[in-house]
Amino acid sequence: MAAAGAVPVAVPVPDAAGPGEEAAGPLCPGPARGARLPLARVKALVKADPDVSLASHEAVFVLARATELFVETIAKDAYVYAQQGKRKTLQRKDLDNAIEAIDEFAFLEGTLD
Repeated sequence: MAAAGAVPVAVPVPDAAGPGEEAAGPLCPGPARGARLPLARVKALVKADPDVSLASHEAVFVLARATELFVETIAKDAYVYAQQGKRKTLQRKDLDNAIEAIDEFAFLEGTLD
């Protein structure tokens, strides 16, 4: 039952998604969830920059999520090189190989030296 004075809001319901899940697609592959990185730590890192005076909760969340996706992507790409070496554990050389081989990681070249 709606509270008095409440405004009804239409909420889109994704097809074939269960409670707490988003529709499967290239940008939302699984269930909806919060950030895995501690947002307080991310906010502390953001505020460590002298050019940043305020950081909204939404900005910190988006930054944390982007970081998670970046780490996931580079780890998956590096894991391919670990598998080629018949290993299940990532080593620094796997990250180096992924950075060297994949154009999207070109900005990281030389950062692990």
